[in-house]
Amino acid sequence: MKYAPKEAFMYALPKEMYEKHGIRRYGFHGSSHSYITKEAARLLNKDVDEINLISLHLGNGASSCAIKNGKSIDTSMGFTPLEGLVMGSRSGDIDPAIVLFMQRELGMSLDEVDKCLNKESGLLGICHENDVRKILASNDEDAILALNVMTRRIVKYIGAYIALLGSVDAVVFTGGIGENSSYIREKIMDSKMFENLKVLVIKTDEELEIASQTMEVLGSSI
Repeated sequence: MKYAPKEAFMYALPKEMYEKHGIRRYGFHGSSHSYITKEAARLLNKDVDEINLISLHLGNGASSCAIKNGKSIDTSMGFTPLEGLVMGSRSGDIDPAIVLFMQRELGMSLDEVDKCLNKESGLLGICHENDVRKILASNDEDAILALNVMTRRIVKYIGAYIALLGSVDAVVFTGGIGENSSYIREKIMDSKMFENLKVLVIKTDEELEIASQTMEVLGSSI
């Protein structure tokens, strides 16, 4: 779904970093968000190019996508899958100066920082567990905090996407957590601001979407 406007994927860094080194927001889970868009349009009996969605792919890796008239205009993951939502072991959005602090003040190497942000942070970093099923079954204070941090970040992204989209046909949940945890869905949608939003739960099929797009490139159809 490579349709985001330039202002959505550009970082506020020296422009040469984008032009010479390709440093920009790319986004991930594109095949999942693309499949979800088509399925949601079918379920809502709308043309794909007329639908506005907020797609939430929630699993051990997680991303959100703002879809306007069937096209992605913003997504939470960036140059790498580290940006955005709080994930199983990834931090998601943080103050970039924390990375400098980790190196200068804590004496961490580049590899140690990389490992920490990607494999030791997120839910795992807060409560020492990244399986949401186990976290939900726990009454531990850190487990509750981890869920609150994760869902609060998602709520913030939904609010931002509502502002970008103007009108929203549905919020769509997919991925292992999004599809299977009604508690998480209800916790996310609890805001009064979201009370009139339609909620859909759709099982994603990234393999089918990849196959379908491959056939389109080859000039055929499934």
